[in-house]
Amino acid sequence: MDQTLSKRPSASAEKTAAADKATAFDKPTEPRHPTTPREPVPPSNAALSPFTTGTRSHNNVLWYDSKVLAALSEEGCRAIVQRLGQGRYNGIVLYADNLKTLSQAVSPRLQRVLHIESAEQWAELSALIAPTAGKERIQVSVISSSQPSLLAAARAAGFRTSWRAHVDNAASLHASFHDGMHYDFLMVSFKDPTNIPLELVIAELHKTNTVLLKEVNQDVDDAVIALGVLELGSDGVLVAFTNMEQFDRFAHKLDAQATPRIDIQVGVIDRITHLGLGYRACIDTTHMFNPDEGILVGSTSTGGILCCPEVFHLPYMELRPFRINAASVHSYVFQANDRTSYISELRAGSTLTTVNARGETRQIFVGRTKTEIRPLLLIEATFPQNRKVNIIMQDDWHVRVFSDEAKPRNVTELKPGDRVLGFGTEPGRHVGVKVDEHIIEL
Repeated sequence: MDQTLSKRPSASAEKTAAADKATAFDKPTEPRHPTTPREPVPPSNAALSPFTTGTRSHNNVLWYDSKVLAALSEEGCRAIVQRLGQGRYNGIVLYADNLKTLSQAVSPRLQRVLHIESAEQWAELSALIAPTAGKERIQVSVISSSQPSLLAAARAAGFRTSWRAHVDNAASLHASFHDGMHYDFLMVSFKDPTNIPLELVIAELHKTNTVLLKEVNQDVDDAVIALGVLELGSDGVLVAFTNMEQFDRFAHKLDAQATPRIDIQVGVIDRITHLGLGYRACIDTTHMFNPDEGILVGSTSTGGILCCPEVFHLPYMELRPFRINAASVHSYVFQANDRTSYISELRAGSTLTTVNARGETRQIFVGRTKTEIRPLLLIEATFPQNRKVNIIMQDDWHVRVFSDEAKPRNVTELKPGDRVLGFGTEPGRHVGVKVDEHIIEL
């Protein structure tokens, strides 16, 4: 006969469990105290906010160092000369041994900079060049040298001048900007792969009229970083690329950091709907937001609403000036160059486009995204040209968007007729790229 097993514990097992439970209740327990103090601690970072970070608007000075061309083949040299004329470069540094050939070969829109090594070179070449175009002389805009007497002679002859310095210790670092600030340009190279010395040079020269260029040779990443050091960056770089891959990579990185304007518009709230629970994402960035700056987020490719960062006073917590409590995980984040990203695709290192109330943009980076289940709120608005835009955000008083006056508005206090900042655009996206197609998004 088969024996049937019961899930019910035996009587002896029940007695043992009851005894253990009674013993547990008899044990003295440690008193539990809250880990949060009774008296609130004033926010430690409140005095630091609002933060202000400027958006860069000046054009970079990009010069090419022709010295490296001597080691290239004739075909390679010709390709680079042609590339310089087609690209964004605006100057080329020439030397005594290539002045005659390259000055005729390169595009006329490139500024000619002639580097002079000695008094003998100046005596020989000064009769061949002139600061303005002429039939018998080569037009040179700038004379570069590391000798003050040569630059004084060049200035007296009507040329603009550039001090050229190499930094390999503290003394040469200080000398670079003390000497360089007396000239129109300063070209400076550094022995060691650190940008801390460059930071000091930028700090000393950024309020002067001297244009600062860092020599980066073939280092594409160094060129890009140099243009952004101390947020101001050097005014330009002197590159010495030797192949098209370096030119292409540099151009791609500059394009990725470009800051085109976005047409910020005023929309009118149509309807507010309290939804149930769902996933929403906070975006924590590696930067501090300005008080009129946020990100554009929307549920559809028709447009987005300007979401407010946590830079304004909140009575219950520290400020998080690097954070935007953005929207539900399905949402689009509108990026520069007519691209979008799903919030759920963003991760540490992703690029993020911020935009302020005037439409000025910056490229920053995501430090992390934090996704949690929260009550959600649907906000629907109409923007110019009757474009319908909506966003689903966390349904909580401390979450904010920007009003038409660029002031924070708590989303739970929005009502039909209120005016908010954002933008509307033609719909249609495919893997984040804008496409012209018939599409209906609701």
